[in-house]
Amino acid sequence: MVASRHGLPSWMSTAASRVDFEGNVDTMFKDGKEQRKQHHAMRVSDANLGFGERALSAAGAAFVSAILVNPLDVAKTRLQAQAAGVPYQGLCGVACFETNTMLPDLRSSTPRTSSVLGSKIVCPPECNQYKGTLDVLLKVIRQEGFWRLWRGTTASLTLAIPTVGIYMPCYDIFRNLMEDFTTQNAPNMTPYVPLVAGSLARSLACISCYPVELARTRMQAFKEARAGVKPPGVWGTLNGVINPVKSNNLLQNLQNSRILWTGLGAQLARDVPFSAICWSTLEPIRRRILGLVGDEANAASVLGANFSAGFVAGSLAAAATCPLDVAKTRRQIEKDPARALKMTTRTTLLEIWRDGGMKGLFMGVAPRVGRAGPSVGIVVSSYEVVKYFLYYRLLTQ
Repeated sequence: MVASRHGLPSWMSTAASRVDFEGNVDTMFKDGKEQRKQHHAMRVSDANLGFGERALSAAGAAFVSAILVNPLDVAKTRLQAQAAGVPYQGLCGVACFETNTMLPDLRSSTPRTSSVLGSKIVCPPECNQYKGTLDVLLKVIRQEGFWRLWRGTTASLTLAIPTVGIYMPCYDIFRNLMEDFTTQNAPNMTPYVPLVAGSLARSLACISCYPVELARTRMQAFKEARAGVKPPGVWGTLNGVINPVKSNNLLQNLQNSRILWTGLGAQLARDVPFSAICWSTLEPIRRRILGLVGDEANAASVLGANFSAGFVAGSLAAAATCPLDVAKTRRQIEKDPARALKMTTRTTLLEIWRDGGMKGLFMGVAPRVGRAGPSVGIVVSSYEVVKYFLYYRLLTQ
């Protein structure tokens, strides 16, 4: 087992000192052969971590992250669904209550007071609208209960564990292979390896688990209108998607099952740029922080460096790709199967622009950024810390 520094595992020390983001090879490596030998030695310890160990590290981090940030995911989805025309009736709850008020009080313009014609409640329009992230959270708690903020958590966990379990290890493996190749053959291309590796790994993970992502968005977007009725889970939601297009013809059913991948193009259009921006931002920040720590690195500094870099990178990537996230949500919540199969990401973005302009394209950006920053920070830092401990366990064997 080879370690390049006493405090840091090899893959972290090389990230901190080998290459700067502009693509200049560190001047400490004067000789090309010496560089290749050291680079190969530094990669040995990372290569000894198997796919299963990497997947376990990533899945555990994803589990924690999915639970912590789910309320913000619900808020973001509700705001985007409302902008797409999904009605949310009765949001004002106790603010609109029945009285014996007669017809003349219909003229009342007080925003928080309802008027009644006979026994019919007439609420001001703003009572049935979400006004922002905090308003969504408060109205969900008041109308549906506190635990509804974790609506879709089962889908998030079903999705996050296998997705991140594929994504993070594949990113690691792709990055290691590409960096080995570029270091020997095209050193100037090494800074762009995180961008390509992140895009490839995210595409693979996204395609593998997409139907569960579709179920999660629908579970978070739609409110159960019938009192006392438990909303459907992941399987029930997917059945609801595919039932309208079911037929007695097996071949036809197989063709119609592609509705479960409705919006996959929008998902890839969002996630691939997200990963490219995220990793190409995260890696240089992480290198800079770990470079400052130097030989005194420990688990706490690894955790802090990765969380800080992940938080900044995740926030920037989430803000930049918000319009594509709005398009993805709008395609996923479309209930007309014929229209859903005809929608494209481009036409959806144009429709959003016509309906709401720039504000429509960035609907839900606050909860999206508020969710993505901590989520990426938690996943990346937890993943790297578990790898750090696994590395030292292997080192002592």
